[in-house]
Amino acid sequence: MPAMLRHEGWWDGWYRHFDGEGKMIDAHRVKTWCEFPDAGEWHYIQHNWLEWDDGRTATYEFGGRLEGNNLVWQTDRFGGYGWQTHEDVLMLRLERQDVPDAYYIEMIAIAADGQTRSRTWEWFQHGRPWKWTHCNEEKTG
Repeated sequence: MPAMLRHEGWWDGWYRHFDGEGKMIDAHRVKTWCEFPDAGEWHYIQHNWLEWDDGRTATYEFGGRLEGNNLVWQTDRFGGYGWQTHEDVLMLRLERQDVPDAYYIEMIAIAADGQTRSRTWEWFQHGRPWKWTHCNEEKTG
């Protein structure tokens, strides 16, 4: 997954979640650090710091392993895999462990200059579309 390497570094942006009618149901800032360690159990580690306007915060860290042409995750919140398209777009299929019968498909497209990216999640629950998440980010380091 050579396109994945373009995502290394620090990113700042916003997550915006929408319900099935297109109404925004949540928005929060996100700071993300993507790293590719030279050694250890993970080939990729992502760190997220989330912050809402009302003062709530959350932090997450999770690692993935390269298995063939896929990056594979198994955490307490989700499990699944990612792959790279011929156009260097990253696609993920992640089963939620913390939401019954739910999964999402994520598309991550980085701009040609490598300084901005867009992430879109399509959520499914009980086999039907449920909500959508959109994230715009800028590279900060």
